[in-house]
Amino acid sequence: MLNNAEMNIEKRKEGEALLKIKDISLSFSQYVSGLRQTELKVISSLSMEAYSGEILAVVGSSGSGKSLLAHAILGILPSNAKLLGKMEYKGQELTQEKKEELRGKEIALIPQSVNYLDPLMRISDQVIGSVDERNAELMKQTQRDIFRKYDLKPDVDRMFPHELSGGMARRVLVSTALINSSKLIIADEPTPGLDEKNLNETLSYFRDMANKGCAVILITHDIEAALKISDKIAIFYAGTILEEANIEDFKNDGENLRHPYTRALWNALPQNKFQAIKGHQPMQDEIIDGCFFYERCSRRNELCSKGTPQLKMIKEGLVRCNNVS
Repeated sequence: MLNNAEMNIEKRKEGEALLKIKDISLSFSQYVSGLRQTELKVISSLSMEAYSGEILAVVGSSGSGKSLLAHAILGILPSNAKLLGKMEYKGQELTQEKKEELRGKEIALIPQSVNYLDPLMRISDQVIGSVDERNAELMKQTQRDIFRKYDLKPDVDRMFPHELSGGMARRVLVSTALINSSKLIIADEPTPGLDEKNLNETLSYFRDMANKGCAVILITHDIEAALKISDKIAIFYAGTILEEANIEDFKNDGENLRHPYTRALWNALPQNKFQAIKGHQPMQDEIIDGCFFYERCSRRNELCSKGTPQLKMIKEGLVRCNNVS
């Protein structure tokens, strides 16, 4: 019998990605002086795939555009956004109309802030949402079953958000993704400020979702948390993915990691070399002609300054680097 990892490999070989993102770019038009407009590019040439039964962690520093990726998938971008490229869900193009149809149903967001909860609505009403009167009793029972699973007692149903503890609020947000049997879960920075116990508890919810067949995209700046439960790690930098690595690649001192930035992140962890990396991530208004990591890379050469490297498959992982073969 195949284990989870082997089953995931087989699914990938068969090309059964639930969500496919191909070469998307996202920019915002804004006024800079008078009536003069400019475009601020926040995501460039980004490609990735999410598979049922897997957790794909998108790891990157604050300000790298990770949350905007989630908003692009959900179709909740502001009117001045320009999104190019292609998205597919279950093999069909994921248009804006389709996103609106699936959002909150088959595709669910677990937001980073409990402020997403309506302060004027009771918790049970928020989780159930607007349902047909004929299904109200069934949905109420489903909601109570989910709350029981996450140790949310019956009195929580009639509480307002301000009456919840931080841990309870997190569990309520997770419950909202489960009530409609969502197939794709996007968790946007769900663990900031949590102690070790609550962190592990929250992460276990996502592992449980994936084990039940959901595709989970975990967006986080915490690579250590991602390594605890993910199947694959996508390294996000300056609005694109520099590497998608298997979780096994981070073992043995990270010797199988492909991109210099991924290795730098690994070496920066306290349990490793605790080694800082010089420089800073390019600002969103900077014009970069070559590799986005060029100025900070110790392995750069002249080729790296001429054009953005393409994402390519190396050793069963993806990498955007000219110096890896």
